[in-house]
Amino acid sequence: MMGKQCLHSIWMIARREIQRIGKKPVYFFCMLVAPTICVVFFLSLMKDGLPTDMPIAVVDMDGSSNSRNLSRQLDAFEQTEVVLTTVSFEEARQAMQEGKVYGIFYIPKDFGVDAVAGRQPKLSFYTNGTYLIGASLLFRDMKTMSVLAGASVGLQTGLAHGYTEDQIMAQLQPIVIDTHALGNPWLNYSVYLNNTLLPGVLQLMIFLVTVLSIGSEIKYSTARQWLQMGNNSLTVSLIGKVLPYTVVFTVVAFLYGAALYGFNSFPLSSGWLPMLSALFLLVIASQAVGIFMIGVLPTFRMGLSFASLFGMLAFSIVGFSFPVLGMDPTLQALSNMFPLRHYFLIYVDQALNGRAFFYSWTEYAWLLGFLILPFLIGKQLKKALLYFKYIP
Repeated sequence: MMGKQCLHSIWMIARREIQRIGKKPVYFFCMLVAPTICVVFFLSLMKDGLPTDMPIAVVDMDGSSNSRNLSRQLDAFEQTEVVLTTVSFEEARQAMQEGKVYGIFYIPKDFGVDAVAGRQPKLSFYTNGTYLIGASLLFRDMKTMSVLAGASVGLQTGLAHGYTEDQIMAQLQPIVIDTHALGNPWLNYSVYLNNTLLPGVLQLMIFLVTVLSIGSEIKYSTARQWLQMGNNSLTVSLIGKVLPYTVVFTVVAFLYGAALYGFNSFPLSSGWLPMLSALFLLVIASQAVGIFMIGVLPTFRMGLSFASLFGMLAFSIVGFSFPVLGMDPTLQALSNMFPLRHYFLIYVDQALNGRAFFYSWTEYAWLLGFLILPFLIGKQLKKALLYFKYIP
């Protein structure tokens, strides 16, 4: 009988919450509009996987057929586009300072003649480190082009001296390097970034909406009515309140999964179940953290500020942009306090590497462990709901 009464109370509170959602567009924006905008924006922004046709300038002081061929080959790289060819380094430097080019490839005077004569001409290249990703990719292309140019000259010189190609290549490349990029062999930035950025945005929205929904009860003095509908049980009242948000955010999370692993065909080595389970656990773990936030700081403004700060820090501390093992030990320990960190580790193990569940079960347990947080501040939160007076 008591169980039926609790279920009835949860249902009535959930209905009340749905009505509250319908009266405030901010809930609709945070739950549906913002996540939709983010998934469309980020997936379309990185649809090619890597930035392409990034502008560089070529300073050709040689003006020979060899230097022009070098410039054409550099322009043929997918990430590189030669937008300026000049004999003035000053002009190229000014273009870089103005942001018109991200790199400069400098070919010295008499490059072809000196190369054939064995006088070791120097190819110089400059990149604008302000644009980290663009500069790194252009540096790679220009360095590759320089190595290929040196190998080409060496090959021509060797053939002129009567050596075979095998003999020449043994000198040019005595050690052959065989590289294997695991997990993301395409070096696709969308695979690398969006599988954590989008769940990170979802986590942030869950923090904000959870704090907003409970904080508004305190702000508008409706908390007593809400608790009475739950028979003065904070657990029943919280379950009824967060239930509609749990359903909506779970659907949004699964649609994220469909967009990432279905529409975009990103790696999903262990199948759908591990990642859908991780997305659902991320949703409820984030809600538990949101409840904890408003319990620790039971004021509308402070709670939202806490949620915003904590949610934004997640993008830096969970390890997808900077490795956690390279951080200070204190920050390494702190990273475990973010649900997104454990979701990221599950994603790496299950979606990318396809490891057995045994290696990831602790991360699933961490996400479930966050559900303990609301119980730690239960008394404090209930006291705030009953007695706190909001002062504008």
